[in-house]
Amino acid sequence: MKSCPNHVRIIIALLVRVRVTVLLMRLSKFFYQTLREPQGDAEIPSHQLLLRAGLIRQVASGIFAYLPLGLRVKRHIEEIVREEMDAIGGQEVALPVVQPADLWRESGRWQQIGSDMARLKDRNGRDLCLAMTHEEVVTSLIRDVVRSYRQMPCLLYQIQTKFRDEPRPRGGLIRMREFTMKDGYSFHVDAGDLDDWYEKVFQAYTNIFRRCGLDAVAVRSDPGMMGGSDAHEFIEPAPSGEDTILSCEACGYRANRQVARFGKDRPTAEERLPLEDLHTPGTATIDDLARFLDIPATKTAKAVFMVATVADDQVGAADRGTADRFVFAVLRGDMELSDTKLANAVGALRLRPATPEEIRAVGAEPGFGSPLGIDRSRSLLVVDDLIPVCFNLVAGANRIDYHVRNVNYGRDYEADIVADIAAAGDGDACPACGGGLRADQGIEVGNIFKLGDKYSKAMNAGYLDQENVSRPIVMGCYGIGIDRLMASIVERHHDDNGICWPAAAAPFQVAVIDLSGGDPRVSDVAKSVYETLVSAELDVLFDDRDDRAGVKFNDADLMGIPVRLTVGRRGVEKGVVELKIRRSGEMSDVPLGDGLAEAVKAFSGT
Repeated sequence: MKSCPNHVRIIIALLVRVRVTVLLMRLSKFFYQTLREPQGDAEIPSHQLLLRAGLIRQVASGIFAYLPLGLRVKRHIEEIVREEMDAIGGQEVALPVVQPADLWRESGRWQQIGSDMARLKDRNGRDLCLAMTHEEVVTSLIRDVVRSYRQMPCLLYQIQTKFRDEPRPRGGLIRMREFTMKDGYSFHVDAGDLDDWYEKVFQAYTNIFRRCGLDAVAVRSDPGMMGGSDAHEFIEPAPSGEDTILSCEACGYRANRQVARFGKDRPTAEERLPLEDLHTPGTATIDDLARFLDIPATKTAKAVFMVATVADDQVGAADRGTADRFVFAVLRGDMELSDTKLANAVGALRLRPATPEEIRAVGAEPGFGSPLGIDRSRSLLVVDDLIPVCFNLVAGANRIDYHVRNVNYGRDYEADIVADIAAAGDGDACPACGGGLRADQGIEVGNIFKLGDKYSKAMNAGYLDQENVSRPIVMGCYGIGIDRLMASIVERHHDDNGICWPAAAAPFQVAVIDLSGGDPRVSDVAKSVYETLVSAELDVLFDDRDDRAGVKFNDADLMGIPVRLTVGRRGVEKGVVELKIRRSGEMSDVPLGDGLAEAVKAFSGT
């Protein structure tokens, strides 16, 4: 080989590559296993089908292994993401999964993030964590490199493993503990420049989801632990989704239920009547109370008891810890609490329901609670902004089986905070035009945030402007969950027989089914068809197994390969192969010969 001319070595290497490809993509040699029966612990279509088609296997709760078929799909999706991020000037980096706690202490988030973060120590006792996001690391990187306004704008992105110890992993790849994220970060001289790039990334995301065969829509969302001034989520409509989107067909208003505003009917003013004790046995819920008194739920006050974890502002950011605060929330009885709105109103890092012991410790009674007579020194009282204009409500008496009639805000109690803390629902009034809101379920496949100077100020990441004045770098943040995107594609593109992959994401573009039944002449034709398609740069899976036709057809449908070519004795005798389009089920005969590859490309969408 050493004595061969250069061009000869190149030709031999290419031939070896083609031969290796031919060998590796024979299904008889492939590492996979399809499952005929539904898996009992898989609740939604994508989880069921990804398991049954042999793309993934569960290792532990919320932790999955990708088998070769699944990894091919994942890599195809990642390539789409890379192409669109590169097209707007993004530069790919690789940031560490294991991160030092010192960076998180600089930002103030080390103590503020709870048990979702996996913490560990190295052999020298230094605190580390497994990355659940990369704002701290990328901010430390940019402050070491950027010195001048001339170096911005800049967009860095990575496709990297994350770990979040989710308390309730569900839906297969929808909510995982270990997952793959495309996270990107942009850096700017001011908010106006960030706004421009925000729109560029917005369009890039729209392109990514369209190329993946999705109809994801952008909605206003809550920045959450990321912080910042503005945020959007991209939601793929799906009945199995855990996000609820409120939208108005009349004016186009659209928002996640967590933060959606809505028009609240203000009741007619009434004379404030005297308080009246009521014996109301067995009425621990609003529905029970309304039935017992024969009144609408709109004439009742609902008490919700929560415990908020808030930042301890008495110390510096690097050492800042957290403290728990009992939160007593009051809404009109027909409304539901929005945990996100309440968390934002009180500045909570996390919220959880209060225990009965915690509720009684402030002088309230579970099921019969109200703000009347509670220990205000040990609780933070928050009322929905509709409560001050509601009159003569029935509220709990803080005694079992008793309520109080004619409770009025301002006369009988006052709040520490008045804010919109009610969750919008189907049929509520649109805040923009007054039309009816519609509630739909969906899966969050991406999000974008305007972080502003939250991290750059905390971590001292600045630049010198044109006047040589030091200013904080303005940042944006952009994420796409690769695994969740893959599951969302299956949620949208499947039927009773299995997955129907869009061509751009499919593990293979074509499946060649060998039905020679031991006939060497037909088998040779099948191999020739396979090698011809590989030479034409198509991704092809060759099903050369010694198995029944029905098993092979079912597996091809289950795996979702867009085009199936069947090579059998009758077809070879007629000089054709049978072609089936997976999505439509359409079947036709395609002549063997020089035009075969081009015909298959036309059908496969390449």
